[in-house]
Amino acid sequence: MTVTVIGATGVADFEVFRDAWGIPHLRAEDASSLAYAQGYVTAVDRAWQLETERHRLLGTSARPLGPDARAWDVFARQARLADTARRCYDALEGDTRAWVGAYVDGVNHGLRERGADAPEFARAGVAPGHWEPWTPLGVWLSTHVLFAGFPAKLWRDEVVRRLGADTVALFATDGPATSGSNGWLVDAARATGGGALIAGDPHRFIEDPGVYQQIRLACPEFDVVGLAVPGVPGIGHFGHAGPVAWAITNAMADYQDLYRERLRRTADGGVEAYGPDGWQAAHAHTEDGVEVVETERGVVVIGGPDHDGGEGISLRQPARVYEDLGFSALPGLLRARTVADVDRAFDRWAEPVNVVLAADTGGGLLHRVAGTVPVRDPENMLRVVPAWEERYAWQGRHEPLPRAGVEGVAVMANERSLAAPLGVEFAPPHRARRIRELLDERASWQAEDMSRVHTDTELASCKPLLELVARLDNLSPAAAGLRERLLNWDRRMVAGSVRAAAYARVRSRVVRRLAEHERFAPLAGLTPACPEVFRPWLALVPRIAFALEHLLADDLLPYEDRLAAVREAVEEGADDPDTTWGELHRLAPWQALPDPDTVWPALDGDHDCVLSTSSVPGLTDLSARGPAARYVWDLARRDDSRWIVPLGASGVSGSAHHRDQLPLWLRGELAPVVTDFDRLIEEPRPVTGALPATGVAYEETVEGLGTFRITRLDPAGADIDVLHAWVSEERARFWGMTGLGREDVREIYAHLDSLTTHHAWLVRLDGTPVALFQTYEPEADRVSECYEARDGDLGVHLLVGPAGKEGAVHGFTEALARVFISYGLDGLGRKRLVVEPDARNDKAIALLRRAGFEFSGEIVLPEIDLPDVKLAEKRARLGFYSR
Repeated sequence: MTVTVIGATGVADFEVFRDAWGIPHLRAEDASSLAYAQGYVTAVDRAWQLETERHRLLGTSARPLGPDARAWDVFARQARLADTARRCYDALEGDTRAWVGAYVDGVNHGLRERGADAPEFARAGVAPGHWEPWTPLGVWLSTHVLFAGFPAKLWRDEVVRRLGADTVALFATDGPATSGSNGWLVDAARATGGGALIAGDPHRFIEDPGVYQQIRLACPEFDVVGLAVPGVPGIGHFGHAGPVAWAITNAMADYQDLYRERLRRTADGGVEAYGPDGWQAAHAHTEDGVEVVETERGVVVIGGPDHDGGEGISLRQPARVYEDLGFSALPGLLRARTVADVDRAFDRWAEPVNVVLAADTGGGLLHRVAGTVPVRDPENMLRVVPAWEERYAWQGRHEPLPRAGVEGVAVMANERSLAAPLGVEFAPPHRARRIRELLDERASWQAEDMSRVHTDTELASCKPLLELVARLDNLSPAAAGLRERLLNWDRRMVAGSVRAAAYARVRSRVVRRLAEHERFAPLAGLTPACPEVFRPWLALVPRIAFALEHLLADDLLPYEDRLAAVREAVEEGADDPDTTWGELHRLAPWQALPDPDTVWPALDGDHDCVLSTSSVPGLTDLSARGPAARYVWDLARRDDSRWIVPLGASGVSGSAHHRDQLPLWLRGELAPVVTDFDRLIEEPRPVTGALPATGVAYEETVEGLGTFRITRLDPAGADIDVLHAWVSEERARFWGMTGLGREDVREIYAHLDSLTTHHAWLVRLDGTPVALFQTYEPEADRVSECYEARDGDLGVHLLVGPAGKEGAVHGFTEALARVFISYGLDGLGRKRLVVEPDARNDKAIALLRRAGFEFSGEIVLPEIDLPDVKLAEKRARLGFYSR
């Protein structure tokens, strides 16, 4: 597909190709046009996801998603995410700002042209919204604002206050609400192909659509394949530029602080906060019923001047303090050719703070931390600190950040390693240790072998629990049998393993018993006292679950009590029916609009496995977090690289590429990275479009006839005269508008234009209007009462204009029918077209039959009332055209 568009950034020419998995490969003449192309294709493939993220950063997600999203919206407004994004955008250098702007222009083009393809818009009753130039920065901020897990400081505050300072370290491990990753590098000497290999898998909440977008960006300046964040230009986290490649994991650094604030109202209704210099004016305003307060320390996210004697807690984060989200690093990464280039680009990285691995074809290697970490009192990293004490103020940034050499292999798995001086809570060492063990098993590696590491299911963290199981005696016969099965288990969390399931059920029972222990009673009531957004960090059972390894080996609880909890769990589980781990441990991705009928598959792995598919023992065995992508970058030959995502390249429900990668992901297989454009498929839609809302949506040239163009109908402007003349004629009596005045027709189509589920188009042949074409979502139309609508269905109406010289040409109407079929199937990516012409309209039915539609018997469309028009009962014929 070759597209020429005109936007705020000027003319953008680009081509769109796709591989067998629907992954977009974009080619343009310059970086700006390529950014436009990336925005456009992301909107085509991920419109609903982009809409969800836009609402999340604005704090308006309850509008499309319902009241359950209100808690996030309150936090987003209190945290001033949108305002911070605006400030960071304004602070960008001119070239970077223009590059981001080109991406946004592309997003808006794609949303206007194809956004409503996603059926979720009809379900939610919203239309694709407009992106501002700063929106990508807001998406990045809202996606990562909780990455560093600052709510854990609330937990540690309570643990110290209620249990004592010596107990807090027992819970210092990454839990279900944090994000981690695996990553490893094998240098050229250990790689079969003679070039270094970089591999890994980011562990994040699995979402539908996915949080990573496989993409290729090519122009004369650079040619990069990688994993992009939908809504953000460039390729920041994982990329292969040919001569150099890079990858990251979460450094688990602490770079956000919480301050305990004293707040009070002033006589004029304002707010003051008590700081090191006494009472000072604070910013305060109200948004959508939410009071937003900001002190000299940061934004107030808990409490406020009217809460509990004026107590509040403010959040201080680098993005707001320094007005920098690190977007200046993104163009530099795209243009990188060496490890030194990658290193310089990551010098400009801000957040989240990451550990970086990189390698180039010249033998260069890189292992470093990148991001902004403030210098401040060590207490800031541990707990909520008093706002009125000067000692807790920030004193600049950590510079330089830690780095290390690479000898043979390098591993990063969120453990307490390179970034240890910068954080408090890290992942247990099991994943990092196991990856090194696996890499040491072979003298040399090639890309296709790395799935062996990705899919390893050994669970080292089970050791303390199994040691207690081994000490049990005087068990009932059934419990003794379970004890033996557990002790003879291979300690691998394989979906088909009955013994892995038995271990998991015992583990969950132990977690629940420990959570009920009197020692933890002071922590049991924390959750209701805090905002809902922070509750995952404060719930006792998950904290016990992810600290279980330490709690079973430490003396915080008496040995007899630990042993008794294990004994009770084994006795209770002795009579459980045989169940496999996969029957308990299933994928549970986050969906903005959940589909309760979807049955998700069984999973291998567990939280502390290299194949980290996290559940929350004691609460659920379902897995919401896991490998959000897998990749292997081969520096010897980029086409030997591999990648996969959990679902697919498309976020459009019903698309062929919505979930086509899921079977491979489940098996641990990787799809090939194809970079030869001759092996790719050019987008079948020969579309051009310049695009105000009424611009060209589809274009096709038919030999012997001319060029058909489908444009968005403009009922309030130039199209009204043609529209009124056609629909009010006797020949259009089946449309039910004969005799209506010009203003009546305008109002009807203006209402249609306001809907997200129904659209009207004007078809022109070489500039002359020849047909009116309407599309609609069947599930949002009365036709859905007469048949069972499927994902991928598109309803269509076609009114051929009065016969002119074009209509007199032989084959005109058949060509016209083929054009609108091509637009529905190829242009809009639908699987099936649905028509319901009036049963008396023999000419229309005959034309549609010739075009390939198959008709069923008559149906009766019910009478309905709309705000501006009444649709009478209609007898119709129901027809379908499938791919």
